[in-house]
Amino acid sequence: MQKRIYLSPPHIGKYEQQLVTEAFVSNWIAPLGPQVDAFERELAEYVGIQGAVALCSGTAAIHLALRYLGVGPGDCVFCSSLTFIGSVCPVIYQGAEPIFIDSEPDSWNMSPLALERAFKDAEQTGKFPKAVIIVNLYGQSANFDPLLTLCQQYDVPVIEDAAESLGASYKGKASGTFGAFGIYSFNGNKILNTSGGGMLVSDDREALEKCRFWATQARDPARHYQHSEIGYNYRLSNVLAAIGRGQLRWLDDRIAERRRIFDRYVEQLGNRDGIEFMPEAPTGRSNRWLTVLTLDPHRCPLTPNQVLDALEQENIEGRPVWKPLHLQPVFAGSLYYPHEEHADFSTTVFTQGLCLPSGSNLTEEDQDRVIACLQRVL
Repeated sequence: MQKRIYLSPPHIGKYEQQLVTEAFVSNWIAPLGPQVDAFERELAEYVGIQGAVALCSGTAAIHLALRYLGVGPGDCVFCSSLTFIGSVCPVIYQGAEPIFIDSEPDSWNMSPLALERAFKDAEQTGKFPKAVIIVNLYGQSANFDPLLTLCQQYDVPVIEDAAESLGASYKGKASGTFGAFGIYSFNGNKILNTSGGGMLVSDDREALEKCRFWATQARDPARHYQHSEIGYNYRLSNVLAAIGRGQLRWLDDRIAERRRIFDRYVEQLGNRDGIEFMPEAPTGRSNRWLTVLTLDPHRCPLTPNQVLDALEQENIEGRPVWKPLHLQPVFAGSLYYPHEEHADFSTTVFTQGLCLPSGSNLTEEDQDRVIACLQRVL
């Protein structure tokens, strides 16, 4: 059996090891410390925003943002459907109801047409969402101009889930900086990973301080342990922040490597009938976190699952596209707005799409194995 090729494995360099060693030598291995402070400052500077709070996950960041915006029982939140469940679970934590919005073909992200219909229905019922969570899928920013215009028209704040899109941009502005809050994920398969972690960012420093307070068990500023509010154990550890600081130094290189991997897949497979790769929207630049393609069932003889099975037989990890949240059993019966009345784009991509190995440490020889397998099976 040949060695395993993973979808998006960690890619660790020398800086990470140096900074983790600093944390150990200084004995700052407690939950917080100078590496956390530096990581927050450096990431905020990288994306061009006022401040950041380092947390244990991107899901925790969304949860804090929702709480700060006052989302609670009886409220609803408009959410992207074509994404991972972590984008929406915090809505449930707060006792609110998610209403799912389809994606559009140009960016694979939230459809302005679907969002507009959802807002018009809200006008009719008089029940507006307390927030809109817009996800940037597979490293690409959503089409924010029309989306933000709609949200501003109805005076509804935006939470930008940039878990997969750190380093991407929309019209020259960094992904994660368009909403009242932005969130990033540093899970082990992300383009910047700390094995597990996340970040909440905003230009509202007062809001970030309140979220930082909640994330640190909401401990009051007293000598003894005193708590006037309920908080959470959500902060990132000093050791993991050291890994993140090292990863941040490599980030532009890692993005360039993933984009080269994507381009090579397109060069070798893009002319095959029935194959289409996730487009790069003309309004921005993707970090190409994962290379994703779709197989047209009318022109391609195989299903995505058959291709994934063939890859697995060669000890190569692939993955289906995210199953849309409106199709998940846990959200059965939830309200959903498709891109157009008879065009459910999220479901189409789910049934036709798959993700290929895309890690920035994927060698050319390993990519040749993936390409050869695909050419053979197709």
